Amino acid sequence: MGTSRRTMNATVSSHHNPLQRTRWIDRITARAFGLMLDRINAGLAVGTLQASLPDGTARILGGRAPGPVVIVTLHRWRALLRLAQSGSVGWYEAWAAGEWSSPDPVPLFDLFMRNRATLGKTARAGGFSRIAMQLRHALRRNSMSGARRNIMAHYDLGNEFYAAWLDPTMTYSSALFEDEDVAGPLAEAQNRKMVAILDRLNLQPGQALLEIGCGWGGLLEAAIQRGYVATGLTLSPNQKAFADHALQGEAVVSLVDYRDVIGQYDGLASVEMIEAVGQEYWPYFLDAVVRCLKPGGRAALQYISIADDIFESYASSADFIQTYVFPGGMLISESRFRALAEARGLAWTDQRDFNLHYAETLRRWRGRFDDAVENDRLPHGFDAKFVALWRYYLMYCEGGFRGGGIQVSQVTLVKPA
Repeated sequence: MGTSRRTMNATVSSHHNPLQRTRWIDRITARAFGLMLDRINAGLAVGTLQASLPDGTARILGGRAPGPVVIVTLHRWRALLRLAQSGSVGWYEAWAAGEWSSPDPVPLFDLFMRNRATLGKTARAGGFSRIAMQLRHALRRNSMSGARRNIMAHYDLGNEFYAAWLDPTMTYSSALFEDEDVAGPLAEAQNRKMVAILDRLNLQPGQALLEIGCGWGGLLEAAIQRGYVATGLTLSPNQKAFADHALQGEAVVSLVDYRDVIGQYDGLASVEMIEAVGQEYWPYFLDAVVRCLKPGGRAALQYISIADDIFESYASSADFIQTYVFPGGMLISESRFRALAEARGLAWTDQRDFNLHYAETLRRWRGRFDDAVENDRLPHGFDAKFVALWRYYLMYCEGGFRGGGIQVSQVTLVKPA
């Protein structure tokens, strides 16, 4: 009887001992999340991840082949739970909540992109979270009214906001540096990009150019200097106001959707606008290109694409950028988009890829953004949470381009004569 009572008392004491119960839960938690770290480790074919864990231990993941070397501190196990449930959205939310940190997150995003095939679904949203994000993204589809709302949500943050950290050309797309060393002033590289786009069109002074998605008018200004008759389309009232003031009536800037444009032009340009169209509307965009070009006319496009090996997964959910930064946005699948263009008789010619130029552009923007924040040059109304979100956005994009799964390209589409 005495022995039985002592055993029972020990059991009760252990059951009611908060410290022992906490340690038991910690061991189970560490073991469960350790299995997830094992899956990440198995998926890292290149590069190394040095992780400090919430239980005070450390792990080195990967290390099988050269690649980015990343340092991450997991402050709470919940960060991994968010990653497993919601992919890039959850990983951002964990960062915003202080559940993980890194002295430089860019190599981490680079690492995950480089290992996208071997990591598989390890770092992508699944289950109910995936369905919920997909439904939310579907509600932001780029219908005629939806496209206007989505564009205004991103670009009508204000001309003063963008002017605080873009270069003087007010160009919000990848620059084109002189060579792969990606050196030289950013404004020069942006002007070089505009020259490259216009050179593709083979236009003569007096001929008509249409730009779909004209931004703040930088390319239109370059076209005017060549003597072209320039027309630009935008859905952002703020951008139109800026461009109208800058161009002083030398070009026509209209708040018109590409689906509504009429008339024919000798050449057409569109710089990183197709990412705001959405897969459902790619055919409509290309129909507009064919409709607006005169026979034999050329269209010069600059576009951002995502690797085909992850496109289906990307297209079936919504990532961090679509959720928090650019509603309705979607990178293109180059192979799918090209097939649609060629089916409409457009010849796909002279493609040039330059992803590292975009990585450098983003790095420069982040430096300028940080300087604007530090020197209080951002307009009032943008709180610390917004600033942190945009800094994360710039780092996330830079890592994606460095990792090679996201590409920026220029191409010339030629309409039959």
